[in-house]
Amino acid sequence: MKPPERRMDWRRIEGVLAVVAVVSCLGDAARAQAPPAAPEPGVFGETVDVRVVNIEVVVTDKKNERATGLVASDFRLKVDGKELPIEFFSEVRGGEAVEVGVGGTVQGMPEVVAGTQVGTSYLVFVDDFFSIQRDRDRVLRGFIAGLGALGPEDRMAIVAWDGRKLEMLSTWSQSLPQLERAFQAGMKRPAFGLQRQVERQSNDRDERLRPRDNVFGSRLGGRLDASQLFYAERLADQVQSSVGAAAATLRSFAAPPGRKVMLLLSGGWPYSPAEFSSSEPNRPVLEPGMPAGDALFRPLADNANVLGYTLYPVDVPGLVGDGADASEGNLDEATAAAGNNRNREQEVQVSLTFLARETGGKALINANRDQVLTAVASDTRSYYWLGFTPTLKGDDRRHQVEVEVLRPGLKVRSREDFQDVSRTRQVSMRVESALLFGNPPSALALPITIGKPTKAGIGTMRVPLTLSIAADAITMIQLGDEYVAEMELRVAALDDNGRRSEIPVIPFRITALQPPQPGQVVRYDTALELRKDRQEIVVAVLDVASGNMLSATAEVSP
Repeated sequence: MKPPERRMDWRRIEGVLAVVAVVSCLGDAARAQAPPAAPEPGVFGETVDVRVVNIEVVVTDKKNERATGLVASDFRLKVDGKELPIEFFSEVRGGEAVEVGVGGTVQGMPEVVAGTQVGTSYLVFVDDFFSIQRDRDRVLRGFIAGLGALGPEDRMAIVAWDGRKLEMLSTWSQSLPQLERAFQAGMKRPAFGLQRQVERQSNDRDERLRPRDNVFGSRLGGRLDASQLFYAERLADQVQSSVGAAAATLRSFAAPPGRKVMLLLSGGWPYSPAEFSSSEPNRPVLEPGMPAGDALFRPLADNANVLGYTLYPVDVPGLVGDGADASEGNLDEATAAAGNNRNREQEVQVSLTFLARETGGKALINANRDQVLTAVASDTRSYYWLGFTPTLKGDDRRHQVEVEVLRPGLKVRSREDFQDVSRTRQVSMRVESALLFGNPPSALALPITIGKPTKAGIGTMRVPLTLSIAADAITMIQLGDEYVAEMELRVAALDDNGRRSEIPVIPFRITALQPPQPGQVVRYDTALELRKDRQEIVVAVLDVASGNMLSATAEVSP
């Protein structure tokens, strides 16, 4: 007999997506239901994730030259102020491992053999959304000219971002002709930095036309007026999306061999969109509710540090442009605009410097962008590799890392922290990466059926969705007289304007009176509330016990 359907909680995703879930079963042996308030103790408890954290450390002397020949005892490693033993130590000099010590090969650390070449995996992220084509192409031509700097064990992958989707121009490759073709293909892609300039210039023009004593203006209390606030909020959203795309790129290329480096070709991401939106130089702006600085860029730095990537951000540039346009006003206005452009350029450079500092890399600014690959290859050839095993709880806490060199007169550069990422967040990040790359996050298929959309509200539609979950693809654990599987549903949506939903986590439980048999299917019915636009969605179901994920992608249109 078919069990009754059970309605589950729904969660609202601001302005983009809502999910209402109903679970039922096709067949007599299994049923799905909402979970109890608390799971039975000792069954689905917290697991401790133990892994090795590796840190690349650059050591220089007073002349800023690389210090070589150091040993593990020359370093002190602290995590959250507490000294920890160094379990793995190796020096890489000129791309070759010259010494391996303190435990030799440690599980989770790269395999390093003294006297052999140590490769570097270069992941190139090309920001087409903020970049002006002329400037972007100059940087990409510099990459082509610098391909000869790659060593025999090095490899490179190239990804481009257009503000909505990520496109892989090249997967990991050691073929210089293939990489050159990928960069040439990148130069044929449209770039949208001019649109970003038009948005900025329109904002500045509106500000110049407003009365100086406008009581609602930006000059009272350091607050932005309505027009500036609209521009700043849009800019913050654009930067947040681009930073999220770069983080998703890292997660999709998480485990290449050797040292891991991301070359981040940024068209111009301001550190504070609120500050950037004002055309008045040196005027402090107070908009506490708007994301800026650490809140904007920390997710990218965290992902890089968790995955062991060093970031080398590149000032393409794109957003700020070449300077003032004297045709828009008199010479005084043009001079003031030029001064403000310098302030805005500093806003962009602070973002790049922050990302480099947090991950132990370098920001390539101004003239350095013409020889990016040559400069980065040189900087990543000589370093010390330190590894340690922290005890992690999967609680999303950030842990400060400090590396000291004990010999006087030397200074170090390395990543500054790592995050203890929870399982819930890891899975949601995999779903987001699938949404941006357009491929499912798992090889396990999830058949879905999309019903006819109906009107839900002003500008929104309700879309019925049925998932068919194969019973033999999930883990059923016997609890008393029942067999139980703890599950989680995630749905992510992306519309044509590049707006992405938050990713809800909806738990549910599948129970059966008998062990599931091959071929049995559990049906999960959901209703998605979406904007009345074309949407791409990723639907993922996680089996909590095994960590297996079933997933599917689909298109939804009104």
